[in-house]
Amino acid sequence: MSRNLIIASALLAALGGATAAVADERTDCTDQPQTAWMTEDAIRARATDLGYDVRDVRVEGSCYEVYAMSNGERVELAFDPATGSVVETGSSDDE
Repeated sequence: MSRNLIIASALLAALGGATAAVADERTDCTDQPQTAWMTEDAIRARATDLGYDVRDVRVEGSCYEVYAMSNGERVELAFDPATGSVVETGSSDDE
């Protein structure tokens, strides 16, 4: 039984590392200073205009990360904070 626990722990650690690597890849959405960034409210409005039901907006690296619902599914979007363009989309369930 302890062998199974070790294997399960190793798998969880590996998956956790993979999730962190994906998040790290997305930290360069812009090279603009924060003084040139759109506000969180503007990013929230942009995501809403794109059809997303926004639940949360956070700064992650040089990106705005938007956590939202779309067609009943949880999604995560990375926005360029200077232009408001979507840099990356993904399912929040992937984490």
